[in-house]
Formats: sequence, structure tokens, C-alpha cells
Amino acid sequence: MTNFDLREARAVLERTPGQLTILLDGLAPAWFERDEGPGTWTVRTVLAHLVHGEQTDWLPRVERILRDGERVPFDPFVREAEIAGTPSELLALFRAERAASLARLDALALRPADLDRRGVHPKFGPVTLRELLSTWVVHDLGHVAQIARLMAKRYERDVGPWSAFLPVLTDRKSGPAS
Repeated sequence: MTNFDLREARAVLERTPGQLTILLDGLAPAWFERDEGPGTWTVRTVLAHLVHGEQTDWLPRVERILRDGERVPFDPFVREAEIAGTPSELLALFRAERAASLARLDALALRPADLDRRGVHPKFGPVTLRELLSTWVVHDLGHVAQIARLMAKRYERDVGPWSAFLPVLTDRKSGPAS
């Protein structure tokens, strides 16, 4: 039995741009520059990654499954594509791209049987539409958590002895694989 529910998934996907806008828009540039060491991402890098995913990954793969099934594999995804813009511009672009993605998703009028349709991931092989959509939701949540962790670590040296009670400061480093 699966936990996946398309309406619930869509509700999470719809909220992510607003959550990030509330969290980040208008903050000083220093909040966007913190990383967790060599090979890891900054908040700005995560925002660019989210925009790029909207443009080239999630809905194109959904549409590929529906159109081509397993006949044509997904295009590889460039995890670290560079997208120009300030953090505020990237947030605005993410909001617009996500709204367009959700409108396209809604227009597909997916039925429960569609969720079992399969496509081919270039690394994992056969995957279902349900798995792709579930991954999209978990991907969003992972990056929201990553951004919060990066922000918390900006004050890592300033919390003094309370660091022992703040696991967000000791959570693993993350980079492109996040």
C-alpha cells in the first residue's frame, strides 16, 4: 500500500516557493553565502538548483512518461546548473516556474492508473510516475531543510554552549547529492 496522494503532494509542492520566500526574501547577502565546506552548496546554489529543476526536470519527466513510457529515457539532469540572478530574483523565478509546472501538472488530469505508468531514469532504470512525483515532494522538503540548516550554521560560533542542544548545527554536511 502506498502513502502517495496526488492532492496532498501537489499541496506541498505549491507551498514550497512561498515558504522559501517568507524565509529568505529581503535578507542580507551573508545569509546566502554560507556553505558547509568544500563541495557543498550555499543557499543561493540551492535556489538556482530548484529553478533549474522546474525548468528541465520534473514536468518534462512527467510528460516523458505519459508520452513515451519506457521507449525514451529521461534526459540527464545537470545538478549544478548556473542560473544568474540575485536571491530575490531567483525566488521570484522559482515561484513563477513552480506555478507554471503545477498548471501543466493540473492540465494532465492524472488518473490513479497513470501513477503506475513507467519511464526510464538514466541511472536507476525503470521508475513509475508515482515514484517521480513522490521524489519531487521529498526533494522539495530536503532542500527546505538544507536551507534552514545552512542558515542556522551562520550563527554556529555565536550560540556558545547551547550548541550541544542544537542538532541543526551538527547535522551532516551536504552538497550536490542533496
